[in-house]
Amino acid sequence: AVQLVESGGGSVQTGGSLTLSCAASGFPYDRYVMAWFREVPGKEREGVAALYLGSGHTFYDDSVKGRFTISRDSAENTLRLQMNSLKPEDTATYVCAAVHYSDIQPASILRPRQYTYWGLGTQVTVSS
Repeated sequence: AVQLVESGGGSVQTGGSLTLSCAASGFPYDRYVMAWFREVPGKEREGVAALYLGSGHTFYDDSVKGRFTISRDSAENTLRLQMNSLKPEDTATYVCAAVHYSDIQPASILRPRQYTYWGLGTQVTVSS
């Protein structure tokens, strides 16, 4: 079965950095798109970044461009999100997701409804 397990969350001060990891198993990675979303109670789930595992193409929400980097550690089949220059508004539960590349519309790659598999999330708290 497909499993996505996030780790690496924590508490940092404004301007700090964190690197999140999503350990993936149970599917042919190179034919999937994986992404990071963040959730805040009372707000719509927000797409942060996405990656076509086979090609390496990446996509970012404007709110994190220049600060966050999505990547894959091929040797470990782990999706990573490097987060720099963190702001209080980045505080959220960060969730890893995956979907077969043939089932996604590229123009909507950061829309959560397109994703089939989800992890449970890891909490990131940024304080000022």
